[in-house]
Amino acid sequence: MKKVITISREFGSGGRTIGKEVAEKLGYAFYDKDLIEKIAEESGLSKEYIEEHGESSPGRNYFGYAFVGRDASGNSVGDYLWRVQRNIIEELAEKGNCVIVGRCADYILRKRTDCLHVFIHADMEKKKERIVNLYGETSASPEKRLREKNKTRAMNYKYYTDRTWGMAENYHLSLDSSVLGEKKCVELITGLAKE
Repeated sequence: MKKVITISREFGSGGRTIGKEVAEKLGYAFYDKDLIEKIAEESGLSKEYIEEHGESSPGRNYFGYAFVGRDASGNSVGDYLWRVQRNIIEELAEKGNCVIVGRCADYILRKRTDCLHVFIHADMEKKKERIVNLYGETSASPEKRLREKNKTRAMNYKYYTDRTWGMAENYHLSLDSSVLGEKKCVELITGLAKE
């Protein structure tokens, strides 16, 4: 049985909801918003800052990393946040059975053999429908917001892991929630976790 399940997800794919349901079915701890609170406590940074910057790049391209403030040792606030997140994710994995959403947890825990790493994606129409219905997205172009959010997640992942976000080789399982539906995704993940 897998002790830790990491859920990486495209914005609007339902990955957070799927992860929460997997945790409930397996009786595992669930870390998403709770993880943000733990990081805030440990780092001294605000929850709002962590929500905004913990999974996203500081700009629309890699140059954003070059222009963020750095201390005398060359580290930025983002680098500090990365280290705190990494340490907390490693501690949570040691602590007990859990589902961890986002924050490069798949990469951080890549050497552990007791983990199941999952990537959830969906087609654009389903993602647009989801963010309009669930998040009250009212902008004229939810597609633009989806593209920007996923682009900055991908850049952040690449910057801190040197891997490509969403590439099948980085995960044990990649699921299209727009084809399978959330319920089937939950069934597949929990079934694999029990093996």
